[in-house]
Amino acid sequence: MKTYCGTDIIEIERIKESIEEMGQPFIDRIFTPNEIQYCESKNNVKYQHYAARFAAKEAIFKAISKDLQDKFSMGWKNVEIINDEKGRPNVKFIDFSIEGLKEIDISISHCKTYAVATVVAELDK
Repeated sequence: MKTYCGTDIIEIERIKESIEEMGQPFIDRIFTPNEIQYCESKNNVKYQHYAARFAAKEAIFKAISKDLQDKFSMGWKNVEIINDEKGRPNVKFIDFSIEGLKEIDISISHCKTYAVATVVAELDK
């Protein structure tokens, strides 16, 4: 069993600017419909939630990148960050799998300025 981790931090303002400049095409390229619905429901703090999911996807990529054929093997929308009934984020892969992946855990946090995500993945190798 091998354990890998990935962490990413992003300025919320960068995501806000990207959304404001590029609009819906940017959102649709990065986020799944469920993620968009969730973030948009957060009204005046939606950019914090978009940024947190962006950081989460980056952290996931960093945690599993050693087992990818190349950096283009996994797309933005192959990963969805969904919350369980208690509000805890979970990782869902869409049309994508990692051979030997036994467990993946994620933690996301954000404040007014930054969003951060940490991922731990266990692979049976």
